[in-house]
Amino acid sequence: MLGIKHLLSLLAASLLLIVAGCASTGSSAPEPEMQAPVETEAVQEVVVEPEPIKPMVSGGKIVVPIDALNADAGSFTLQGVFYFDFDQAIVRRDGHAELDQHAAVLAGNPRLMVRLEGHADERGTREYNLALGERRANAVQAYLMSQGAARSQIEVVSYGEEKPASTGHDQASWEQNRRVEIVYR
Repeated sequence: MLGIKHLLSLLAASLLLIVAGCASTGSSAPEPEMQAPVETEAVQEVVVEPEPIKPMVSGGKIVVPIDALNADAGSFTLQGVFYFDFDQAIVRRDGHAELDQHAAVLAGNPRLMVRLEGHADERGTREYNLALGERRANAVQAYLMSQGAARSQIEVVSYGEEKPASTGHDQASWEQNRRVEIVYR
């Protein structure tokens, strides 16, 4: 036990001599001056996300960008005319794809408003055709809402037979007049 204490005291003495020798070296090099810490502002890299390109309303139609982040990619216009069979107010399957696009635009842009204008051909009474135009517009409204559009974005109007797309008195003209038009405001 005595040997270990003696060894430890020799070791401690040696360490003191080494530390003292380092502190008192007679070197001619000047000691470095202590400087106040320099405050540096942290540089943060700011990444600016490009603002998505929003759809635009032009002449009552909606112009949708092909790529929401690249204006140079181009755009396309949703036509917004949906046709119905004779005396029917059921949205035809051939209009579902475009109606889905309209619903997506409305759901993604809650400030956009549309007017659904229901029409009928000239056959039937004025009152019947007004009611049929309204049922058709209501069918399109229900479809849009089922796909995410809000009721508050949609106004329904019926013109019945009063605003024909075609003034003829034949089957081809009647087919063009049985429609609902989506008009953006």
